[in-house]
Formats: sequence, C-alpha cells, structure tokens
Amino acid sequence: MKVILGLLQHACSADPAANLKKTLSLAAQAARKGANIICTQELCRSQYFCQSENHANFALAEAIPGPSTRTFQKLAKKHGVVMIASLFEKRASGLYHNTAVIIDADGKLLGIYRKMHIPDDPLYYEKFYFTPGDTGFRSWKTKFGQIGVLICWDQWYPEAARLTAMHGAEIIFYPTAIGWHPSEKQAHGVHQHGAWETIQRSHAVANGCYVAAVNRIGLEQPAGGAGLEFWGQSFVAGTSGELLAKASADQEEVLMVPVELGKVDVTRTHWPFLRDRRIDAYGDLIRRFSD
Repeated sequence: MKVILGLLQHACSADPAANLKKTLSLAAQAARKGANIICTQELCRSQYFCQSENHANFALAEAIPGPSTRTFQKLAKKHGVVMIASLFEKRASGLYHNTAVIIDADGKLLGIYRKMHIPDDPLYYEKFYFTPGDTGFRSWKTKFGQIGVLICWDQWYPEAARLTAMHGAEIIFYPTAIGWHPSEKQAHGVHQHGAWETIQRSHAVANGCYVAAVNRIGLEQPAGGAGLEFWGQSFVAGTSGELLAKASADQEEVLMVPVELGKVDVTRTHWPFLRDRRIDAYGDLIRRFSD
C-alpha cells in the first residue's frame, strides 16, 4: 500500500490564531498535493514558550477535544486525510500536557498521545508546564495504515520507539521543536543535529518501520535573550534507516514523501529483530540504574 506523507515545517509568530491559520493552510496545501497523512510540528499554535517559566503561558492551553481539535477534524474530513496535530492541552486546573491528537480521514478523533518524556534543560523548561503523559505507547489503525505518535524529547528513547512499534506502528511520527542555542551553534551545532537525526534513523532500523520527524524553523525569542534557532530539517527515514526525504534548515516547506507500507513486513522478515529479542533477559530495564 502506497501512502503519501505531508510534513508541515514552518516558523511560528507570537499570534496563536495566525499560527493555526498557517498550519491549516499548509495542511490544505498538502492535501491538494495528494498527502494521505499530514503531521504538524510540536505545539503548532504557538512559539516555543518553554524558554522561560512564566505562568501567563498557561493561557495558551486548551481542552482536548476543543476548538483546535474540532478545526483539524473538519479539515481531515473535508480532504479525506489522516491528521496528527500537536497541541498544548489543559486537562484540568493545574494539569497540563503536551498532547497530539490523531484524527482519521473521516474526521473521527481516534485518540490522543500525551508526551511521556519531559525535558528540563536551559531554554527547554518543559517540566514547569507539562505533566508526564499517562496514555502509554500505542498505535492507531487509520484509513492509511497503522501509525504511532511520539513527541520531541521522546525521540531520544529507544524504549519508546520499540513499544510503539510493538503495538503495530508501521510509521512513527515525531512532532518536534528543537534547535540550537545561537552561542553553541558554531562549536556544537553539527554534532547536536547529527545526533538528533541519527537516533531517529536508528529507531527505523531497529524496528523495521518508517520514521517521520517534523520540526519548526526560525529564531524565536519569546522570553528575550538570544532565544533558540530551530534547525528545521524535517525528514522521513525508510525501514532500513535510509533518508527518503529531508527539508531545509531555514525554509517553510510542505515535505511530501511517498512510502510503501508493504516494506515494513519485508524488512522485518529479513531483519527479524522482533523475533530475536531476549525478553527473558531485559528485566533490569524497569530499574533506573543497575549498580
């Protein structure tokens, strides 16, 4: 089965309404070009506000399902596409998540994924905002294949990709917001980006599935200071980890990538990592560290 992916890479402004309008416009553009599954970048309605700990930013959150979810459902139904959208969820007073909604081609909300791994690094102060997810790792059967969704910091963890693949995912999508500290770019930028791309391509290899990472572009300084320079370079990796397509580092793009889902079965048959896993020997994985 041939499926066309549409990855939406763009900059975000300080205006949530304008960002949503931009995302919807690019999604419609992808659909007109023939995309079957469309994925946004992480927190597509706003700039990356986690650069500071500011209670005012909680006003950016909304209920799920809520206004944005319903808007993406209408778009999915109108164009007959599967839609993955990354949103800031207000679950209850004082309880917020970094959440992706998964919508089938008929507009039905299939479910949500709440980001499981929450970072806390300079200018990535996500633990202030997001409660760790409680949805677990899973996949959804859509009109255009079985898909899994993980979010940004999740992409560094082989356990997350493995469990998502074990739930049947043929494609793992990673809505993302990652970039350089401008002061570090010259000394460390190549290695930082290389590590990011390599780890995700390795998930495709280890699990014999497709991986699609969707990142934003542009310099954002919502908290002042030097800000973050998002490095774009959204990409799709094939079932052997090969790069099928890659966007630029600084241009708005709708990255259209055809994939053949039948290759998942072929790859997993020839490289039977799932068959040869020693599940009897992995008990220590549930420990923080083995002394």
